Amino acid sequence: MREGDRLTLNLEQVATFLALVRAGSFRAAARERGLTQGAVSQQLRKLEIALGVALIARAARGCVPTRDGAQFLRYAESLMRLNANAVAALRNRCVTLGASSNIGVYFLQPYLKAFMELHEGRCALSLRVDQNPVLAENIGKGEIDVAAMEWWDDRPGYVARCWRSDELVVIVPPDHPWARRSAIPPGMLKEAPILGGEPGTGTARVLARYLGDAAQGLDPVLRLGSTEAVKRGVKVGLGVSLVLLGTVLDERRDGSLVAIPLEGERPQKNFYIVWPDSLLEDSAPRRFADWLVNQPFAAPSPY
Repeated sequence: MREGDRLTLNLEQVATFLALVRAGSFRAAARERGLTQGAVSQQLRKLEIALGVALIARAARGCVPTRDGAQFLRYAESLMRLNANAVAALRNRCVTLGASSNIGVYFLQPYLKAFMELHEGRCALSLRVDQNPVLAENIGKGEIDVAAMEWWDDRPGYVARCWRSDELVVIVPPDHPWARRSAIPPGMLKEAPILGGEPGTGTARVLARYLGDAAQGLDPVLRLGSTEAVKRGVKVGLGVSLVLLGTVLDERRDGSLVAIPLEGERPQKNFYIVWPDSLLEDSAPRRFADWLVNQPFAAPSPY
């Protein structure tokens, strides 16, 4: 098609021309392209009109490229390669995943490994670990493609799927008076200094729902900024803390910390996989998000 002096090539017509050269007949080219012979003839004719030259000649041995067709052939092949490479680059581009510290450090790694093995390196992943409020801001700016978060506020323009849930437990050192308890009554939490971790994780909201009025006065005496720092603080006797069960698997195994459930209906924190609702279904970020949401989850072993 001509627009003034500018020529725009139709890639479907170029693909049909290449099929004719490969197949050597209109019938075989139509079969390859999934078109009728009439549609193949029409596409070729439109391309020839756009270029102003004849590209295919009918001969006794079938369809053969004309002199102009032979000259156009290498450009046509280059156009189709470039088109395929452009599509592949966008579909299989690096996916930038943002994850909260707890999710990125303690829960996500096996899934990243499984995804990379499944795709044999054809889809690159980049992981950014940050605080939940920062992730919410970054996904809004388009700086990350998909977010794995410990809360989501249902703002419009995004899809959020509940991915996993994990239990909040009390952690103490093995020589602590609570270490042999089977459960901790909510009121007992006020009897010991509470260490806080990373702000913005939504833990306070979960505890407020679980404890109700008893949540008043449970503000941390010391906020240490991360779950790793909290665990070290508990080990040296700075206080006790409430953490996700899945973050203390190693310490439970080696006996350096004791994880104790809260009494009654144990509080759970949900994790969410979030992405913009504008993501195309066949895009690499959307394929990764769908895959992640549908993976089975191995819950931490019971106490």
